[in-house]
Amino acid sequence: MRSDGPVQRVEFILSQCEGKEVLHLGCTNWPYTEAALKNNDLLHSAIAGRSSELFGIDADELGLDVLRANGFSSLYAGDLEKLDECPVDRTFDVVVAGEVIEHLNNPGLFLDGVKRFLRPDSILLLTTINAYCAMRYALYAFKGRNGENEPVHPDHVAYYSYSTLGVLLRRYDFEIRDLLFYDLGDEHRKHLRTVVNWFNDAAVAFFPQLSDGIIAICSPSPNTENLEPSPTDVLLK
Repeated sequence: MRSDGPVQRVEFILSQCEGKEVLHLGCTNWPYTEAALKNNDLLHSAIAGRSSELFGIDADELGLDVLRANGFSSLYAGDLEKLDECPVDRTFDVVVAGEVIEHLNNPGLFLDGVKRFLRPDSILLLTTINAYCAMRYALYAFKGRNGENEPVHPDHVAYYSYSTLGVLLRRYDFEIRDLLFYDLGDEHRKHLRTVVNWFNDAAVAFFPQLSDGIIAICSPSPNTENLEPSPTDVLLK
């Protein structure tokens, strides 16, 4: 599954959902639900066109109401850190958690809770922004104003890297099938200045690890024993 360079996030997610039974966590993208639907940018809508069956869970009731009004069904209100309380009682081929983990106060509760929707052959497809994204480094360097103008979503509470995301998933007994970088998508490029897009493309062409974000493809681990840290892990502490 590994690619020589960064993949396109939305295209990759859709390829993994093709003909599958899918649960989409954080499905509304509230408060941007209506705008995303209007601009044909809503991931949930795109997944609906490719999956055989689609469920959605989100904490934002207003966003869920907008989706229902636009013809979507099998939608449930739920706290991603309290998935054991969600009334959905079945498993899925694919669980998509796109750009949600960086919003969570306790990602461990989320990772423990999501297992109830997964079989051993299911996959959790998790995406998040890259802590070492070159484009954000550049914006912060030139426009950061001593930290007062950080290019970050106002609801984000964490950054993850290739290594730290992998460590977190293994700690919560997930077997990682692959970790990939994803490039700056068209849904974001159109909102950025041309020079920013050019800078991103030049940096990523030479250093893919400076891409916009990270995709983890993982499954519940058949071996739940605690893993001993590797020598590299010890040296990097």
